Amino acid sequence: MKKSILTLAVMLTASSGIIAQTEITEQMLNDFREKTEIKGAAKAIKNALAANDIRTLALNQDNMQEKNTFFSNSVPSKGITNQESSGRCWLFTGMNVLRSKMINEQKLNSMNFSHVYLFFYDQLEKSNLFLQAIIDTRKSPMDDKTVEWLFRNPLSDGGTFTGVADLVAKYGVVPQGIMPETYASNNTNRFTSLIKRKLREYALELRSMKGNDKALQDAKKVMLAEVYRILVLGFGEPPTKFTWAPKGADGNYQSEPKEYTPQSFYAEMLGEDLQNDYVMLMNDPTREYWKTFEIQYDRHTYDGHNWLYLNLPMDEIKTAAIASIKDSTMMYYSCDVSKELDSKRGLLDMKNYDYSSILGVEFKMDKKQRIMSFDSGSSHAMTLKAVDLDANGKPLKWEVENSWGATSGFNGHLIMTDEWFDEYTFRLVVKKKYLSDKILKAAQQKPVMLPCWDPMFAGEE
Repeated sequence: MKKSILTLAVMLTASSGIIAQTEITEQMLNDFREKTEIKGAAKAIKNALAANDIRTLALNQDNMQEKNTFFSNSVPSKGITNQESSGRCWLFTGMNVLRSKMINEQKLNSMNFSHVYLFFYDQLEKSNLFLQAIIDTRKSPMDDKTVEWLFRNPLSDGGTFTGVADLVAKYGVVPQGIMPETYASNNTNRFTSLIKRKLREYALELRSMKGNDKALQDAKKVMLAEVYRILVLGFGEPPTKFTWAPKGADGNYQSEPKEYTPQSFYAEMLGEDLQNDYVMLMNDPTREYWKTFEIQYDRHTYDGHNWLYLNLPMDEIKTAAIASIKDSTMMYYSCDVSKELDSKRGLLDMKNYDYSSILGVEFKMDKKQRIMSFDSGSSHAMTLKAVDLDANGKPLKWEVENSWGATSGFNGHLIMTDEWFDEYTFRLVVKKKYLSDKILKAAQQKPVMLPCWDPMFAGEE
């Protein structure tokens, strides 16, 4: 019966003279060839594209005037860090915010935290999160969407501020000299890929086990011990105690060396409650503003917190950012950094490139459409530190402290126009004292739970 109805529908369509063209035919190709005329300027462009990066050709020469590097309000940088070839921008950004605070409050000449120390525990905790999620979902089939997502994403070196907050609360921090970087920590891709492979193997073993929950937990413990050993080989073993003394702005020791644990060091030198004193703000025009959202499995520790944010209009986010900068407080900030970036000048500007003139097509999607179509999303975290305000208090441009080394961009920084800020800014973590009562009240709502494969789930790298 169904077949007959389908046949009838096809016959009626054909009889009406409307035949759907679903495949590329020879006739279509001939039409394409006739309409594509590569001569004159088009031929010059074709020849240029054959030998050059399109960004070089599309660079807008009308926008190459010397950039204005003046900022009416700025938090002084405390030195530029370098994440090297790793996806740890989220960790460097979080540590840069804390570093600035500690240098100012303790009146130090400089301060750098060990990033590999927290990254060690990040990778261990994520491994446990994955394996426990496998145990929790073991009765679901392999083609279940959550199970499939877990196997696709067992481990990453990316993350968010939520991870910084949970890891610091649990493990504290240590100075850089106590646990220095290694080749593996500076070049995470290959090392992490091997751990991912092993985790997938473990996951299949756990799903095939017939024992009770205790047997599964015992097996997981053995697996995590092996992960711990791998991490020690690649990153070194994290210290449980160390001796340290602060140096003042004059370079001299302020006190005698003292023994600390990572937790006691953080409590004495910073004591910031990252889990409760800050709110993550998001600008996602695909969802309702003034609502809170939470993303399933988007956390760094099993006993930690899922990624939780309040979705706000951009003007509200800017107001909070300006208040923080005016009070000399840096912020954790994330954006789609690759879009419209002139890396040589360290400039993020919607006018940097003219791809339309090169290719002869217009690019018309707005921010909402780019998110919906997976064309844009947050890809990188940096430290927001400066804003340039006009006479009416409206922002003209912004500046971030990056973690790509002092020679990248503009002396290790990136400058972004306010227009670019609107289009490609996604997340900003702000201390509660800089937020309005309306925002604080909205942040207390019961969040809407989003699935782990949500378009906004992507750890900054």
